[in-house]
Formats: sequence, structure tokens, C-alpha cells
Amino acid sequence: MHRWRWIGMVLCLWVATVASQAHVGTHASIHDTVAGILDRFARTKTTNELKQMKVPEALALITPREREILGSEHVLFRLSAPAVVTVLKDARNTNDPYWLTERGFVARTNAVSRGSVRFEAWQKEFPAGEVGLGVNSVAGGGEHYLVLAQPTVAGQTVEIDELYPATLRAGTFTNGIAPYADMDVTLTNVPPEFVGARIVRTLRDRREDGRLLGIFRWTDHRSKDRPEHVVLTWSGDPQTTQTIQWRTGPKVRHGYVQYGRAVDMNSPRDRRPQRVKAVTEPLKDERLLNDPVVNRHTVSLSGLDPGTRYLYSVGDGTRDGWQEYQEFITAPAGNVPFSFIYMGDAQNGLDRWGSLVQTAFRNRPDAAFYLMAGDLVNRGAQRDDWDSFFHNARTIFDRRTLVPVLGNHEYQGGEPKMYLQQFALMRNGPKEIPPERAYSFRYSDAQFIILDSNLAPSLQTNWLAQELSTTKATWKFVAYHHPAYSSAEGRQNESVVEHWTPLFDQYHVDLVLQGHDHAYLRTFPMKGGQRAETPAKGTVYVVATSGTKFYPQAKHDYTQVGMTNVATYQVLDIQISGPRMNYRAFDIDGVLRDQFVIEK
Repeated sequence: MHRWRWIGMVLCLWVATVASQAHVGTHASIHDTVAGILDRFARTKTTNELKQMKVPEALALITPREREILGSEHVLFRLSAPAVVTVLKDARNTNDPYWLTERGFVARTNAVSRGSVRFEAWQKEFPAGEVGLGVNSVAGGGEHYLVLAQPTVAGQTVEIDELYPATLRAGTFTNGIAPYADMDVTLTNVPPEFVGARIVRTLRDRREDGRLLGIFRWTDHRSKDRPEHVVLTWSGDPQTTQTIQWRTGPKVRHGYVQYGRAVDMNSPRDRRPQRVKAVTEPLKDERLLNDPVVNRHTVSLSGLDPGTRYLYSVGDGTRDGWQEYQEFITAPAGNVPFSFIYMGDAQNGLDRWGSLVQTAFRNRPDAAFYLMAGDLVNRGAQRDDWDSFFHNARTIFDRRTLVPVLGNHEYQGGEPKMYLQQFALMRNGPKEIPPERAYSFRYSDAQFIILDSNLAPSLQTNWLAQELSTTKATWKFVAYHHPAYSSAEGRQNESVVEHWTPLFDQYHVDLVLQGHDHAYLRTFPMKGGQRAETPAKGTVYVVATSGTKFYPQAKHDYTQVGMTNVATYQVLDIQISGPRMNYRAFDIDGVLRDQFVIEK
């Protein structure tokens, strides 16, 4: 389940449409209030005190004005008539929202469920006029509460308007309602006593806005003055370009790459390597108390020779400030056999994932690059997760290019800012979405198309059709995060199916590489939602996971191979003479768990 974010003109038109419903008035900023509280906590509390702090202690340390803001300025609206306001809060949040009892809300026996989440009903009568409700949670966790309004006097009606923030939406609570304004999930079991109530459709993305606990973090991999976390990506043609990124501590303010063709670097004539200065920018995570700022250095090399092995070193430009030389190999100029590795979500247990990716590299050092289908980390807005990711992939992504895909966990906080700060990627994607979210490239006789399924598929459809219709490559691979064919139950992504799979059918995409559902799945060849006779007549869809988080495997008529509780990496060998593709899935011990062949 995930939300579709609308951007550009779509967003502008939408904001203009709801502007007349926007709440009028000035209100204290929840964001600024929480930031001020956390800054004060960081200055006045020890590490142990911050780690052990509980809700009562946190609330005792805030001022009366801060408590008032957090308890009343998060969701605001106006009632046209007296009403009973019901706050449906996640039953798992035993101490949150803290302001319910303080404001006189009374717990009722009524409840609403969505999947495995149960929402308890808390109610209070309000006169006509403005109603202000507080933050969802101080402790963090759980789903955002829902808000209903029913007239106090039988036979009357009540309307809701002047919502704040303006992106909230009003509606009628009934079966099929989407309770959140920023998420397309619906409710199908609304209790009869609530049917017909007016609802304030809150923002699920703001459920952590008031969080005061568990905010401060400490990385296990603090930055150094020496280069580390080196990663290769492509921001241009793989035949003639290579992008190199790395980090240092904040004291190192400049970075350089020196490089040359391996044949020249090893020549007895001792040819001098070329040197290029990096673009250096700070990467900040202010809640990471033991290493809040690092410098990220990026160099994009161009004018390289296709199919050529290069040696390179990164450093600060001083005589002793260079890393040992590593290698990269540019994409071939012609159509030659090659191999690449595909992995699903790493996300959790990154040390264990590190063992798997090291196994992959050890067993297949010939693989040209690594494609990861989203959710590289669990908390995409928190740098300590990225520190662990890069630490556990050391000695691999500095030698083999990483091709990343955006998952929903990279969108933690609403935008994939930290992902985009660490990966310089191609900007040749659809103009309807921000750059580097979707892109494409050709490698040998294969076309690779990377999509962002966190954004509306409809905004990427025209570009996808253009890419598939114009490529002359024999092989077509598409990668995105949220599956068209899910291995789990009830997690189908209908918008992906509606907008993308017909194009996969029309232009015969060979293989679709997905993530998100943490159980391995390989479908039968599919076309038009039905099994095709052979892979030559349909598209094979794969879901894989490479971390330690697993989901149950549901039964589907499209499943040809399904596994659960197993992390895998997939090796795809493309043979030109034939042509033929060998696909193999291996577990962390290098044991073969699945395989099939596509022949053209």
C-alpha cells in the first residue's frame, strides 16, 4: 500500500481548487515547535537520558505553550453546527495522543479496523465553530488517527470546512472511503453507527510530526578524514561515462579523482593519471548526534573509451590523501555477452545483506553491475541506515556500478532527499516527474528502464511507451519497486497494472524486476493478465528480497515459483549468439534456488 504523489501542474491545479476551503488564520508551527524542543533536549540531556526518555518525562520537560501547540494545532477545521467529534486512534498507541484525556475526550467501545490495525473511538461534544486537534504521537509509531463529526441533535446536519492544513480533505464516512488524503487505501468495514458521518481525511504522512522520542540516533560508522563509502553510478552513457561518489568527514572540504586506462597506468612509461575535482556538498542529519555532518564528493567522468578497464583513486588532492586504486569497466561499444546481478529489498539486517552481496561478488566477479529494486535501506531519511548500507557493501560498489531504484522507504519523510544526495543518476526520464526518479540506459544489446512506482504511474506512461517503442535492443528489462504481480495477499498495485503492464505486453518486455513484497516470486509468462505459452509470448515478473525481513507467500494462479524466508541474489547472463538469457537465483550460501531460460 502506498500513495501516489501528484506534482507540477497537477499539484498547482489541485491547490487552486481547494484554496477556497483552506483554513483562515495564523497558527503556530508544529514543525518549529518540535524542532525547538528537540534542540533543547540535545543541549541539556546526556546520551543515556535521551535514550531512556519516556513519554511522561518528555511532556514534563516542555513548556505549557509547547504543550498547548502540540495538543491543538495539528489538525484544524470548522463545524457548521454542534457535533460529536470522534477521534479514531491506533489502539497500539497506548499513551498517544496524550491530549485526548486532557481535552476531555472519553473512550468508547466503538472501533474501526483496517487490516490488522484497530482504531479505538474517543469522543467529545463541540459547539459550532473551530476545532483544533493535536499531534498523532509523541512516542512515534502507529497509524495517524481519523476524525469524524456527527450532529449532536438528531435530524440536523453538520458540515466541515476551513480545514488546516489545506491539504486535508472532508468527506462522508462510508464503505469504500479513503481515510487519508495522501494514501489510496480504502475502508470496507465501516461500522453502521458511523456510516454517514462527516470525516476529516487526515495525512498519513504527518503521523510522526509530533514525535519527541527515538528521534536522536548514533551511527556505528562515523565518518573519517579518509575517503570511504565509495560508490559507482551512471549519470550518462555507460559506454563513455562513469560517476564516482564518496564521503569524508566535514574537515575534508575538497575531493579529487585521478584516473587512467589500466593499460596506460600499468605501462612502463608511467603515464600520469588525469585528475578531476569533485563537487563537494555537505550531507546533514542533525539528529545523528555523534556524526551530524559529512561531506559528499561527486565526480562524473566523461569522454571514456567503451569496453575499457580504468583504474581510479579518490582523495583530497594531497600527496598522502589518496585511496588505493580501484577499477571500473565501461560498457561495451557493441553487442557482447554480459551478466548483471539483481536484488530486491535489502532494507533490514544490512549486516546479513552484506554477507549475501559479498557472496554474490565472490561467486560472480564478472557481473557488470548490480540493480537493486528499491528499499535499499529501512529509513531513507536517516543517515545511519545509509552508513550501514555502504559499510556492508564496501569493496563492491566501488568496483561495480550500482543501479538503484526508488522504494517507498527511500521516501521516508515525503521525499527521497538523502537518496538523491548520495546517488548521481541519469536525468533522461519523464519530464512530468522530478529528474533521477526514473531513467533508462542501454548496455550491450539490452535496454534497461527504471521507473518510480511511488509516483503516479500515469505520469510516466508516455515516456515508458516512447522508450519501449524506439529501442532497437533485443532484450528489454524494466525495474520498479511495487509489484504488478504480488507475492503477498492484498498488495496488488492496480495503478501499475493499469498503466504499465499493457505496454509490457505491447512491446514484449522480457523481464520485470520488482521488490516491496518480502517473499520470492516468479510468475508464469504473463500477457493480458493471463498465462502465456512461453516467455517468448509473455513477460516474466519477479519479486525478490535480499534482506532479513520476510512476508508470507500467498497462493496465486500466476505463481510459477514461490519461496519465503529466504534472501536471494539473481544472476542474469545475457548471451548474444542465440540469443539466450540464463536466469539463476542463489541464496546467501550460494545455493541455487531457482532458474529458467528465455530464448528468442
